[in-house]
Amino acid sequence: MLNRITNLFAVWTVLGVGWAWMAPDQFAWVTDGSIRPLGQPLVSVMLGVIMLGMGLTLTLADFHRVAKMPRAVLAGVVLQFTIMPLTGAGLAAAFALPTGLAVGIILVACCPGGTASNVIAFMARANVALSVTLTMASTMIAIVLTPLLTGWLAGVYIEIDRWELFTGMVSVVLIPVVVGVALARTVPRLTHRIAPVAPLVSILFVVIIVAGIVAKSKPLIEAHAGVLLAALFLLHAIGFALGWAISRMLGFGRNETRTISIEVGMQNSGLGASLASAPSFAAQFVNPMQAALAPVPAAISAVYHVVIGSILAAIWQHGADVAKSDGVVDDTSAEEALA
Repeated sequence: MLNRITNLFAVWTVLGVGWAWMAPDQFAWVTDGSIRPLGQPLVSVMLGVIMLGMGLTLTLADFHRVAKMPRAVLAGVVLQFTIMPLTGAGLAAAFALPTGLAVGIILVACCPGGTASNVIAFMARANVALSVTLTMASTMIAIVLTPLLTGWLAGVYIEIDRWELFTGMVSVVLIPVVVGVALARTVPRLTHRIAPVAPLVSILFVVIIVAGIVAKSKPLIEAHAGVLLAALFLLHAIGFALGWAISRMLGFGRNETRTISIEVGMQNSGLGASLASAPSFAAQFVNPMQAALAPVPAAISAVYHVVIGSILAAIWQHGADVAKSDGVVDDTSAEEALA
């Protein structure tokens, strides 16, 4: 039952955003500061819970897999942090986006892959173990690379405080993940009960974060809908396409190619939204209106990547089912061939 609900991630995202668009007042509590758990912004706390859930579900086997398939992990991480950031910066310039939107699209493009990619990989009959490993690896590496790449590429528009962005990554990504891994090791019985619902909680919180930002930014989205929707669609479409094409050129098998494509094309939009919504990040903009625009690309990104990913998953799943019924075995991955 939980798996069925989780597999409908794209549906819940679209429904949540649609609800926020039609009744924005009902989601004002997400971003208006009225709820501050532990004195922290609600969006940041929700993202911390998502990362905690990721930590709870990680095992030593997940870390060992990095050593078992180094080529695929290296390729996926390198493509993640080259294709998306450069594409985001290129689209920001090509569409002459306003400063806030340009910085926002670059920031979300510099984020790691999100846990939603693991769901999409499962639906697509791709390599789920590789997907989980890539998500973990890119998330850990992003603690350093996201501030560096954002500072470099978005520095054309505003002066980015890389250290502030790094400390934000540590507080909302590294610490919760480490705590989750530690809990899984020290209180395994408790975490064994919690872990199965962690993906569902993550989906719920991502939908709430995205819906809250869409509700708050509705007038801004309406004012910039044309270029905003086009640029973000191209960001993810190019990510999925190049992730697939380049990994195929590198000689990976069908399942690994699809997995890398999914990992590259799907971003941790919740992380991008949280970082862009932080008061310290907004303070870097001279114009408050531009600061208000910065979280918007992450919210739109969350809708696009799960919808595109779900469509691809359905196509690939159908192809895998047809091949199975015809008695065709998946091609051997280059990683396996070299073993």
